[in-house]
This record gives sequence, structure tokens and C-alpha cells, in this order.
Amino acid sequence: MPSAKNARCLPVFALALIFLVSCASLADTPAPAATVTLFSTPPPPPPPTLAPTPSGGPEASPRQVMLPRDEGAHATPFEWWYFNGHLTDDTGREYSYFFVTFEITTPEGLTPRLLQLGWADHQAGLYLTEELPSFSSGIAGMGRFDIQVSDWRMRGDGTSYDLSFGTGDYALELEAIPTKPAVLHQGTGLVDMGRAGESYYYTRSRLETTGVMTVGGEERRVTGSSWMDRQWGDFGTKAPVGWDWVSLQLADGSELMVSLVWDVDDHEPIITYGTHIAADATVTHLTEAQINLTATGNWISPNNGAEYPMGWNLSVADPPLSLRLDPVQKNAEFAGSDYIPVPYWEGAVTVEGSGGGTDITGRGFVELVGYAERVEANPQLPAPGQ
Repeated sequence: MPSAKNARCLPVFALALIFLVSCASLADTPAPAATVTLFSTPPPPPPPTLAPTPSGGPEASPRQVMLPRDEGAHATPFEWWYFNGHLTDDTGREYSYFFVTFEITTPEGLTPRLLQLGWADHQAGLYLTEELPSFSSGIAGMGRFDIQVSDWRMRGDGTSYDLSFGTGDYALELEAIPTKPAVLHQGTGLVDMGRAGESYYYTRSRLETTGVMTVGGEERRVTGSSWMDRQWGDFGTKAPVGWDWVSLQLADGSELMVSLVWDVDDHEPIITYGTHIAADATVTHLTEAQINLTATGNWISPNNGAEYPMGWNLSVADPPLSLRLDPVQKNAEFAGSDYIPVPYWEGAVTVEGSGGGTDITGRGFVELVGYAERVEANPQLPAPGQ
């Protein structure tokens, strides 16, 4: 991989939350009643903390993801709900997206949020980004989430998810239904990243996705497949980190997640881990010794001169996989945020390779954080209560 820039930086997600907290602290008046409704009345119990206590018997671990409760928000330094997906409309055109909400809860009871969107029209070679900030006195609870800012919405309870977003001439209304059980990374869902902190992390690796896209005033039906990630904890608040993250949905019905976390100062690895989900939902947790991710080229951002790895060879020892990942388009950088002073790359990839003597194809996403230097952010403060 190319070496990271010398500037020290927190990961993009922690920076997003820092800027949102700053926005909340600059408000001249207390926030009125929440404009973002997380849960219907009556209010649910208080949110769990970093180490949730399960409701199971005495053998249950107090430090593990518990579902469906952990679909909801937590009182932790950071949290996000993340979706990516690949869609085809009724004319055969292909698209991809990622849609994420970052959130924390301040000691004053405010809930700063930042929603970000990346949208790609593959045939047009178009990549659009958008973001919406919000903070309110919203109540967090267990079992589900319901976040709305302007006409963007993200809600779900583990059995289905509704997503609404738009940018440019495109507006989407999607329903995503999981077709496999949730996967708790590292077995319990608690990932110990050493000096970088801890993260609770689970994935719903394949969601059947349907909906309506409005483009240029014309409605089109879309179908496809999505991926959902949930993370919360204190990861990245203790050390300056970057990462290379991969999510793949393969044509044989399996999925693969790989994460390489590294120090931005010297690019020395902090932790490498992964998870393979077989077509029958059998889960295999992968260690650093079982994963080899190597860049085959690079791309230099015209926005800021950052050098990103671009194109990858990925091999896994168990199950044996040898894959080539090619970006659908190289210019997929989120470089224009008013709230995050570190640009990052996030885009769709195609997959070809082999496993166990069988040819494999698929598609997925790659996220690259830590390769670009900080830029000056210019936060546009939302009005109190928004």
C-alpha cells in the first residue's frame, strides 16, 4: 500500500462526531423538542453503555452484541449505522450507493448526527456525494432506530430497513430485507483493537433490496442487494488510525468482510481481521495470518493530491479464496465535507477469482480512510433542534 500522509488524524468517523459536537456547543439556545424521532412512545429503557449487560442466563457474556436490542443507539463515544448496495433499474442501468448515519449523545442530552451519502450511476460514470447534519434532544432506546433529517430517512429493527435519500436528480425509496442472520465479528461482536480502542461490530451481509428511484421526474423500479454494518464504542479515539475495509457479496451466495487497521503516522498495522459467511450462513472468523490484501495500482485524487491504493488482490486461507477487486470507477472520493476534515474513498468494486477450484464472481465495496491530509472544514450550523 502507498504510505499514509504524515499529518496525524483521527479516523473520519471520530472527526465527524467531533465537528457535530462543536456545532451543538455553538448553539445560542437550548434545543427544543426533538425533530428526529428515534422511538415511538412510551419511551424505551435507557440506552446500553459500552459494555452492555445481556438479558440471558449466567453463562451469557456481558461484553457481546445482543440482538435485537443493539439495533438501537448506545451511550458511547461514537456510533454509526451504515448501508451500501448495488441496484439495477427496470431499464437495466446499474447503480451503487453508501448511506451512513454517525451519532453520539452529549452529556447535555443532545444527539449530534451527520448523515452522508455516496451515489454512483455506473453507465453515466457519475459519482455524487451529499451530507446532512442534525442535532436534537432525541431519546435513544433498544431494538430499533428511526432517524430522519429533512427528507432523508434511515430506520429498521433487524427484520427490515427503510432507506430514503437523494442527491442531484436522483431520489430513492428503498426497503432492505435481511436474508441471513446477523454476523457478530470476532464471535461476540466485540473487536479489541489494542491501542486503537474497542468496537462493537456486527453485520447483516445480504439484504434483498427493492424500491423506487425517481430521476429527472421519472419513476423507475430498482432491485438489488445491500450490506448493513453497525459499530459503536471508542475505536479511534485513542490513537490516530486509518483503515482499508472490504465488503464482498459473491455470486455463490457467500460474503466476505476484511478490515486492515493501521497507524497513520507510519502505516504500521494495528489489527487485521475478517469474517467469511458461507451460502448456508456458516461463519468463519479470519486472523491476520489468513488474509493478504495487496494493491495492484494507485489513484491520485484531483481534489487534494492524495494517493489511494486502487485495484487489489485479496487472498484468504480458509476457505481458500484468490480474488481480484477492480473499482467500478476510480473517482469515488468523499472530498467535499463541511464537517469532516479528512477526505476518504468509498466505492463499488467488481470481483473475479477462484476458490476451491471453482471460478468466483461478485461485487462489493472498498473504503479507504487515512490516505488524505486534513483539509479545512467549514461547518454550516443547523438551527437548534434540527
